[in-house]
Amino acid sequence: MQNTEVGKSYLDGLNDIQRMAVTTINGPVMVIAGPGSGKTRVLTFRIAHLLKSGVPPYQILALTFTNKAAREMKDRIETVAGGDAYKVWAGTFHSIFARILRVEAHKIGYPNDFSIYDTDDSKSVIKEIIKSLSLDPKVYNVGAIRSRISSAKSNLITPKMYPGNEELMEQDKMNRRPMTFKIYEKYVAKCKRAGAMDFDDLLLQMFRLLYQNPENVRAKYQAQFKYLMVDEFQDTNFLQYEILKLFVIYDGSEQNVCIVGDDAQSIYSFRGATIENILQFESDFPEVKTYKLEQNYRSTSYIVKAANEVITYNEKQIKKEIWTDKEEGHKIKIIKGMTDGEEGKMVADSIIEHKNRHSLANKDIAILYRTNAQSRVFEEHLRRSNIAYKIYGGLSFYQRKEIKDMVAYMRLATNYKDDEALKRVINYPKRGIGATTITKLTDLANDNEVSMWQCLNQIELKPRAKQSVGKFISIVKASQEKAQTMDAYQTALFIAKRSGIVDGFKAENNIEAQNRLENINALLDGIQEFVEDDVLDEGEDINKQERTLTNFLQTISLMTDQDKDVDNVDTVTLLSVHAAKGLEYKAVFVVGMEENLFPSYMSLAAPDQLDEERRLFYVAITRAEEFLTLSYANSRYQYGQMRFNDPSRFLEEISDDNIEASISITKKPQFGTPKILGKFKPIGSASKQKALTIDPKDFKPNDKSEIKVGQTVLHMNFGHGEVLSIDARKVATIRFPNLHENAEKRIMLDYARLQIVEEN
Repeated sequence: MQNTEVGKSYLDGLNDIQRMAVTTINGPVMVIAGPGSGKTRVLTFRIAHLLKSGVPPYQILALTFTNKAAREMKDRIETVAGGDAYKVWAGTFHSIFARILRVEAHKIGYPNDFSIYDTDDSKSVIKEIIKSLSLDPKVYNVGAIRSRISSAKSNLITPKMYPGNEELMEQDKMNRRPMTFKIYEKYVAKCKRAGAMDFDDLLLQMFRLLYQNPENVRAKYQAQFKYLMVDEFQDTNFLQYEILKLFVIYDGSEQNVCIVGDDAQSIYSFRGATIENILQFESDFPEVKTYKLEQNYRSTSYIVKAANEVITYNEKQIKKEIWTDKEEGHKIKIIKGMTDGEEGKMVADSIIEHKNRHSLANKDIAILYRTNAQSRVFEEHLRRSNIAYKIYGGLSFYQRKEIKDMVAYMRLATNYKDDEALKRVINYPKRGIGATTITKLTDLANDNEVSMWQCLNQIELKPRAKQSVGKFISIVKASQEKAQTMDAYQTALFIAKRSGIVDGFKAENNIEAQNRLENINALLDGIQEFVEDDVLDEGEDINKQERTLTNFLQTISLMTDQDKDVDNVDTVTLLSVHAAKGLEYKAVFVVGMEENLFPSYMSLAAPDQLDEERRLFYVAITRAEEFLTLSYANSRYQYGQMRFNDPSRFLEEISDDNIEASISITKKPQFGTPKILGKFKPIGSASKQKALTIDPKDFKPNDKSEIKVGQTVLHMNFGHGEVLSIDARKVATIRFPNLHENAEKRIMLDYARLQIVEEN
């Protein structure tokens, strides 16, 4: 939608339903916002309307799921309502709660300068605990244990409550991990001793803070935040909703809470999100006024109608009918490949056609897949076609080793109890502190239930190791002193030099070291920019003297995937459907539309999981503005074996009227694999394929040792082919005339089923 904020009333650019959602500011409000319906516009204009109506900005709390969304929101509010927009408390759940905990954490036994542990930190702590309990690390998988702990916290199950939960204990027993509760108990205790919170703790400890301090802390923030708003409410988990309820005043005053979301786009149950929150909101707030944003401003008619058709197959939903007044546009295309490799080539060919026929730039085009592993074949064919592309969600800048090392030093400068930071850099750069010393230090800290830092002067060491530990202590203490008297940039610059990191890279004098040094300099540049900015991202009005290292570390700790800077290079975007939520492109390819892939085979056993897969498909197709292409392959290699899948049931749920291929629609599918009644007419180059009529009863594969170069062989899916070569790894290159352009396939003979039909 075009910008109408400047030069006229900010309400003039809204449709009738949007205007009602914006101007109804008292009492509970639920805005059900379909894809492309102006959700962000409503949320930001609602806040602007509150400010225009005389509500002080500090009384407004707006919770989002990315810092990027919060920044964009405040920019737009400021355009409408003036310069006080930055004083609105707008940010992610984690950033807002961390900001409050920085002031109040001491009331629940944490230091206000607590560290925030990322995934690697948490895994390191859990790994150490598993080792200390002499448990099998193969059975007690670190990732699985961390996920279990995260789930427990998100459902308000504390370490004390965990053993009393029969269902959890029985599940752990079935998974051969009955000591999970003990690991959870030790994990929480160890984080507490380290003065650290993980991401889940930022929610759990916020709940504890409000729940255990009703008269001072909870009353304080209830009095401050008179108007609460939550974006993407369908993505909230149980704990986030419970915290929201604690913020809302229940003393008879107006419950001024507004949620904005779309149940049809609830796709993050694997992260703990529950669709039940938005479905039961009307029951929890009986006086709620509900507004449904059903006009889609993004997509053309065929795409919108297809989305409506698909989502009707779900049982649990808030009924709505998305519509658009845009032109009908182009019908949906369906591409069929004999193999995943051919699917990749046909998608690349179609992208070239889009660019030539419709003058689309690469950046207007996206390929969406169900799993990240699917990207490889599309990358291969995009490279062959000289099409520039990027993978969305690559390695974050802050996940690079040299950056994590620098950040670990900075964490120690603000919190000496941070064991994970200490372990990371106590011998980096190398200073002669070996694994034996670190083990002694860890054991002593665990035995006395204190931090490792507190034990540094207590362990018995050889003179050389003792001298090295002394040097490390002096570096950290000097950094701590700087952190107390200097801003974040000056402190970080001191740490970079005093730690020896910069000198170490300079001494290496090679390309890799130079690149790492450039990354360190980029980090320092970012810290300097942080110090010189007038306003923090969370909207806190803060002067330059308060631009501390603690505040900077909090900012980078709470970054999400969608907060990464996006460059302006003209590239096709490859990303998973989960990562695509909130994005839009002129042309979208949703690939791998096969049973057991999309929907995932793991979803077929449970109605709720299958419904979420359908919501995921709904999200995928509504990313498209003008062109939507759905593709699938008859066969693909998975886990080293050729797999044959039926076309996805979701394809059958789109009517013939909306697609360029002829499809027969089944009745609503039951669980399991549906019967495909129609035949998909291939579009594009696939129409040149020859039909294969091989009777499985007559197919008799030969032993792999019998396959030789020059033979003509028969493959159940590809037909007849000539064996061109066999390499040392027993991978055969075979030319199949039946496939598009006499395609050559590389086939692993250990897994192939080939019948010799003609000797060389």
